[in-house]
Amino acid sequence: MAETLPTVLVVDDEPHSVAAMRMALEDDFTVLEALDAEAAWRLMEEHWVQVVISDQRMPGRTGIELLTDVRDRWPETVRIIVTGYTETSDMIDAINEAGIYQFITKPWHPEQLLMAVRNAARLFRLARDHERVTLEMRYLGDTASARLDERRRAAQAGLGFDKVLRGTNSPLNATIALARQYASFDVPVLLTGEPGSGKTELARAMHYGSLRADRPFHELNCAGLSDEALAVELFGVKRNALPGQVQARAGLVQKADRGTLFLNGIDTLGEGLQIALLRLLREGSFQPVGGQEVLTTRLRLLTGAHEDLRARMEAGRFRRDLFYDLAVAELSVPPLRARAQDIPILAERLLQDAAAEHGKPARGLSKAALDYLCAHAWPGNLPELRNEVTRMLMMAQDMVLGPELISRPILQGAGSHGEGGRIAEADLCQLEGTLKERVELMEMRILGETLTRLKWNKSRAAAELGLSRVGLRAKLDRYGIEPHASISEED
Repeated sequence: MAETLPTVLVVDDEPHSVAAMRMALEDDFTVLEALDAEAAWRLMEEHWVQVVISDQRMPGRTGIELLTDVRDRWPETVRIIVTGYTETSDMIDAINEAGIYQFITKPWHPEQLLMAVRNAARLFRLARDHERVTLEMRYLGDTASARLDERRRAAQAGLGFDKVLRGTNSPLNATIALARQYASFDVPVLLTGEPGSGKTELARAMHYGSLRADRPFHELNCAGLSDEALAVELFGVKRNALPGQVQARAGLVQKADRGTLFLNGIDTLGEGLQIALLRLLREGSFQPVGGQEVLTTRLRLLTGAHEDLRARMEAGRFRRDLFYDLAVAELSVPPLRARAQDIPILAERLLQDAAAEHGKPARGLSKAALDYLCAHAWPGNLPELRNEVTRMLMMAQDMVLGPELISRPILQGAGSHGEGGRIAEADLCQLEGTLKERVELMEMRILGETLTRLKWNKSRAAAELGLSRVGLRAKLDRYGIEPHASISEED
């Protein structure tokens, strides 16, 4: 498809002058002709004109008046005036006032006119390109801002407080309510609770519920790491500062600049790192390992402690000034055993996650299985529950996971009695009473575990335990052990 020529409008009350300009320009442009300002105006309304060339002296409106009106209506059109006499200073001022690109004096040479119009058309094209690029940049800027806002909203929804699973009346609700308040205040917060109780998830939720949600969130568990390794992870290391280490490396303190850093297991820090952390909190400064320069950061520091920091402080194992700088606000995260009503929703979500990760579909957990899981103390908290649910999924043959899949330590740690096989939790070390009473309790637990694991097939249970059917039935009656309502007995 042939390229469309730029359109030029020539305006002059003398027909021979119009014809001469058309002849000079028609090889490079589409030329429109007008003998007065009114005719020129009508052509401007009907065509997309890039350049207007007008004579100054015409009946009715002059060239300056015409081009001034053109500027107001079509400011992107490039305007050229043709004059036949020496202009006064007033005329020069009028030309400048009209924003005219160039004036050409008569008699003009065809090459002079052609060059002037070519330059004017090029100026028009550059102006249009600039306008297009400006609009595109504005659009891209608005789009980027909208995408950033969308990502922030998605992060807050997907990684915020709604991500922390809990029941309607969960003991965690009070902690979440405080965390929401603390999230918007840019101060250090100390989270206390047992390992695996969910401190990291809560710290992440606080980050994505804060004004720093669009900045990075980093976490580090200090437990089990030496002070030297922690210093490298936190503050980075200069090139060749350590044996076998060649490249320089940025630390989490630098990576989390303007974002949030969560340090879990803060109670394990040695004296040197405590001092470095105190400097970071008070001055926002740090030194990479092996470096002499002092760097700065504007991160927000959240910390987690597995043990009571006040007790360690009183024992002289944790700096008092650091404790008060870290604990501007405190949150206590309850262990899983104190959140029994949360276990069903947590177990179901963990099952869904495990099913998606391992590509093995599952419909859910049976009520009997959830009863056993709710009764367990979960000393390992959420990681222990995650491992148990994953193991049950691997062993499952049905879409609904039953209590027979639960590991023996959990089944044997509970006694089945009462309504529908509800579980009474008691650790072995907590057994009390006479030897006979303790033996009977252990026997009750073993019976309950075996029957549950074998789906209440009494023939198989009796054979495994070395009992007769009659003997097994007598023990079940003696201890009041009955199957869960959702479990059918098998002979």
